[in-house]
Amino acid sequence: MKRTSIIWGRNMSDELFSDRDMRNLIFPLFVEQFLLMLVGIADTFIVSYAGEANVSGVSLVNSFNTVLVFLFTALSSGGAVIISQYIGRGDPRKASESSSQLMMISAVISTAAMALILVFCHPLLSFLFGRIEDDVMDACVIYLQITACSIPALAIYDAGAALCRSIEKTQVTMYISTAANIVNIIGDCIGVFLLHAGAAGVAWPSLISRVISAAAVTIYCFSKRSPIRYRMKDIIKWNGDLLKKIMGIAVPNGVENGVHQLVKVALSSMIAVFGTYQIAANGVAQSIWSLASIMGLAMAPVYTTVIGQCMGARDPGQADYYFRRLNRITFLLSILWNGLIFALTPFIVKYLGISSAARSLVVWLVLINNIFNGLAYPFAGPLGAGLRAAGDVQFTMWVSVILTVAARLFFSALFGLWLGWGVIGIAIGMSIDLVLRGGIFIYRWKSKKWTQFQVI
Repeated sequence: MKRTSIIWGRNMSDELFSDRDMRNLIFPLFVEQFLLMLVGIADTFIVSYAGEANVSGVSLVNSFNTVLVFLFTALSSGGAVIISQYIGRGDPRKASESSSQLMMISAVISTAAMALILVFCHPLLSFLFGRIEDDVMDACVIYLQITACSIPALAIYDAGAALCRSIEKTQVTMYISTAANIVNIIGDCIGVFLLHAGAAGVAWPSLISRVISAAAVTIYCFSKRSPIRYRMKDIIKWNGDLLKKIMGIAVPNGVENGVHQLVKVALSSMIAVFGTYQIAANGVAQSIWSLASIMGLAMAPVYTTVIGQCMGARDPGQADYYFRRLNRITFLLSILWNGLIFALTPFIVKYLGISSAARSLVVWLVLINNIFNGLAYPFAGPLGAGLRAAGDVQFTMWVSVILTVAARLFFSALFGLWLGWGVIGIAIGMSIDLVLRGGIFIYRWKSKKWTQFQVI
């Protein structure tokens, strides 16, 4: 496994991705995802001390903000595929131009989104959440207006992170994310406990931390130490051909994420009819599920970088080799991580202020989720990212969209509502989706049809 490298002066005789390269990719991404998850939990915990109206307002707006996060993640993922493929081809000039165009289009789209949200803030909140109490609506308005101003920073950071991951510098985003998250937590404490600013007390630190992250990663991406970097002349121009390639990956990924979020809202509506203790148990279980998903979320960009570079080099045989290698690594790490999270679950729920029935239900929910998350998600999630990196975007999009509705939503309604299994039925329905999606993606990978696509 040899390559001619254009990244950081590697020798031509180096293996494409050595064990050390893999560790340098995986570990920082895992730490970054872990920190992001912990900070999200910390934000919710801290704002809870500002009163029920504030925590309700922040929670409602965050459900909308999550959609924007997924959309810009999809855009940056599209850019990462194109950048990685040009790196694999050995074309640093095109890789740099692609990263610069990704940064430009991310800034344009996010600025437009920010402007629309600020102008239509009140109508948007009324449409999304209907008639809610005045103090909750006030908190929603304040939190949305401030966090909307951070949307361009979020998108610009994602674009820079895509470049860093493509050139295998994941430790850069790990360090930036660590510093920004510390700023965010300290700011939350100051805003809530010292300034008593309510929803604004946690919104301003989010804005500041995102601006810091965007500025830091952008400065790094302009660095001349790498042959693949931002160039101002490429940022200020419009390259329709490159943007079409980027959006060709980003749009299907965005549609997939959007449908997933809509079904998530529908499932939340189902859960609302199951009674207080089941709602409480599901809320706690979802937080633990989020921790369990970290390994899969961290491995997806690894597939994008590795498979993207192999396919850019027009070497599907090498891509298949690394598919097999990454599948083994992801499967093993996923089982170990999900097992660890389940082992910790009884200790976590022991100190929560919920009923004994809810605690017992949480353990069962986490057991169901972690079994299938450990066994099936490595193929339903990260393997799908690898297929997209190879250019197989339409197939992965349609499989994900159809199964999200026909499997996740249908089986959740069947078991949860019609058979009366409650949140246990919802968990089983979601697990069936993972198993079917993982099985189909494994079949697609083994069929070698992904080798027939050409992105660049």
